[in-house]
Amino acid sequence: MPLTSLIESRRVILCVGSGGVGKTTTSAALGLAAARRGKRALCLTIDPARRLAQSLGLEALTADAQVVDPRLLREVGVEVTGSLTVMMVNTKRTFDEIVERYASTPEARERILGNKLYHYVSTALAGTQEYMAMEKLHEVKGRGEFDLIVLDTPPTANALDFLDAPLRLIDALDSPAMRWFVQAFRSSGKLSLNLLAKSAALAIRGVGRFTGGRFLQDVAEFLTEINELFGGFRERAREVQASLRAPDVAYLLVTSPSPMAIAEALYFSDRLIDLGMQADGFVVNRIHAFPRFLPTAQEIVAAMSRNAVRLDARGPDTLLQALRDEVLQAELDARHLHVLADALKQMPRRPVRVDVEAFSHDVHDIPSLDQVARILVRPRAPSASSALSATAG
Repeated sequence: MPLTSLIESRRVILCVGSGGVGKTTTSAALGLAAARRGKRALCLTIDPARRLAQSLGLEALTADAQVVDPRLLREVGVEVTGSLTVMMVNTKRTFDEIVERYASTPEARERILGNKLYHYVSTALAGTQEYMAMEKLHEVKGRGEFDLIVLDTPPTANALDFLDAPLRLIDALDSPAMRWFVQAFRSSGKLSLNLLAKSAALAIRGVGRFTGGRFLQDVAEFLTEINELFGGFRERAREVQASLRAPDVAYLLVTSPSPMAIAEALYFSDRLIDLGMQADGFVVNRIHAFPRFLPTAQEIVAAMSRNAVRLDARGPDTLLQALRDEVLQAELDARHLHVLADALKQMPRRPVRVDVEAFSHDVHDIPSLDQVARILVRPRAPSASSALSATAG
């Protein structure tokens, strides 16, 4: 069954998977497929490969929305009645926009944006990238400019960390240790440890010996300023988290035929179920197909002669061995896909599964990306004995 139903019925499709399984390419191909069907599609990516930008005729992906030129698509025979826009999530820029939205005064906004600690929190604090990706998704969805948003989720160790990222980031900024600093700074505008319990004051003085008093002052200033944001910021984080569970959001798990990638995809699927959701579809990339026939060495020599192909004496044997290797790889892929097929049968609502045949080339231009897009919306039926899938990227 193709992914057409998801493109037509959902506002957001989140592509989830471990690294190196073709998730970014799948996301872009879905956006192109939606544009072909008249949708205003946005492909929102976190860690774009440079060749993806080049394949769409762009110098590079940026934090600004860029519409893929329809003339460029038409030149290679790809007609779209909608539009394809691409955008990269800029973590710090998105965080800056939140500060600008919720700061109580222009002066408070400038103090936060200029604080040294803020630069660390807005770029390197664990969970920041995941949360800002969800924040940008929520913001763009709310503007209503696009019929479909396809998000290439962050390349994290746990591909579902983004589900909890909003509240985890808030908890990190609103921990007991952080509240100590706010308490010690708020009354006078300078860091005073007299207001703290002795144990807390002692701990902070100990830290100060290593970091210096100026650093602690910066910490206290930053936490006091950002504390004013917690009301709107925390409410916004809950809103963002709730939007990930909305009925117009689909979860598409992207994998390859390797046992480890399939195991990870099924783990992600189980975790979605634990959270009261479910995977809506699986895309299996880079499946090796069985050769249509396996010729003998003599048949290879005869074919070479008919087509005036010149190889050295070992050429026919080398080609024959390559075909045998392909058969072995196809058999392995088919065996691994049996595991996936059996797991999908056990799910309460069986997800759509689409297989994309392994290409002989990288997906580096619009025609090859369109080739993937066509398979995603009009695939052949998958089978355990015939391998059909895989994209590059």
